[in-house]
Amino acid sequence: QVQLVESGGGLVQPGGSLRLSCVASTRIFSIYAMGWYRQTPGKQRELVATITSGASTKYVDSVKGRFTISRDNANNLLYLQMNNLKPEDTAVYYCNANPNLWTWGQGTQVTVSS
Repeated sequence: QVQLVESGGGLVQPGGSLRLSCVASTRIFSIYAMGWYRQTPGKQRELVATITSGASTKYVDSVKGRFTISRDNANNLLYLQMNNLKPEDTAVYYCNANPNLWTWGQGTQVTVSS
């Protein structure tokens, strides 16, 4: 079973930036399309950014122009650069394959507040 470990979250003021990281314990990470998801209490988990094995990316409208997803296949790493953060970006962020295939990790909390 693939294990996912997210990190990089924290408390940031509106307009600030964070870079999230995710490491996946699979030797064939490079073949999977991956995604960053987020969830707030009482709401369904939302897919916010995806990246294919060929590094093509897509974003949900609410984060376009502010978030950038990238990957480092040599090290099984997935990143999410988040700029110009807004209070509505506050959530627990998770990584997984797209569509999600593996057990969810613990996620990393992002809180945007002044």
